[in-house]
Amino acid sequence: MPDNTFYPPVSFSFSLAFTGIEDDIDVGFQEASGISMERGVEEVEVSSGGENRFKYKLPGVNKYSNLVLKRGLVPTSSALATWVQSVLQSGLSTPIKTKTITVSLLDSEGNKLISWNFIDAYPVKWNVSDFKSMENAYAVETLEFAYSSFKKN
Repeated sequence: MPDNTFYPPVSFSFSLAFTGIEDDIDVGFQEASGISMERGVEEVEVSSGGENRFKYKLPGVNKYSNLVLKRGLVPTSSALATWVQSVLQSGLSTPIKTKTITVSLLDSEGNKLISWNFIDAYPVKWNVSDFKSMENAYAVETLEFAYSSFKKN
């Protein structure tokens, strides 16, 4: 019988891991979004014997939204920032080195409840929040990653 002590789990306690990046500063994010999969649907109109009132919906390929990670702005010397910068600035002149990104939902004691592995991930967007002298807010860095698929563990 499953342990429902912590059901439903809270969403504010999570961890991240990147293959080949071990720096603690690179796994501390305040927000992760984009864990989404959708089955594409193709509509086909078939006229059969004068009957054309129906459209058939056929299954298509899966669609994945980008994984979006947000954190306070960190030094550009971090391993993650170096990888992101190298991928985004190289254009298509060099092959993109992909990584597996693991997002884990944690319980109140820091144990993993569920994790998702994002396969063949690479950065597609880097953004820094607006600077506003009239607001008291942190500078936030947003990293967006495309990936080929994800698996829930």
